[in-house]
Amino acid sequence: MDVEIIVPVAVFGSVVLIVFLIMYFKAKTRAGVQKTIRLALEKGSDLTPELLDRLSAPKQNQSSDLRRGIISLAIGVGFILLGYTIGEEEAVRPMLGIGMFPIIIGIAYLILWKISDREQKS
Repeated sequence: MDVEIIVPVAVFGSVVLIVFLIMYFKAKTRAGVQKTIRLALEKGSDLTPELLDRLSAPKQNQSSDLRRGIISLAIGVGFILLGYTIGEEEAVRPMLGIGMFPIIIGIAYLILWKISDREQKS
């Protein structure tokens, strides 16, 4: 295989792999919660609505939007730097375009973090 084919396949394949892993581990977490609830019901434990809400709702950290925003910005900057590292004009423009998507998503997460931070202080 030529390098012209391997690099795009690796880049887009890694994106698919990351999405698959995220979905896989979320499903595994949900299955663990369901197993815990099932075991508690079999043993005759009282399951209050508050307990069920805590078990089923994902734990949302106050700084999760900040973390996601910074990681998205870093991914976008990484794509742009990759384009400049390749050094060819034909590579810089597409990598700038690809890098803009995570940068914009990162900015949106930072705005959400700032808005939620203000709401929590009020």
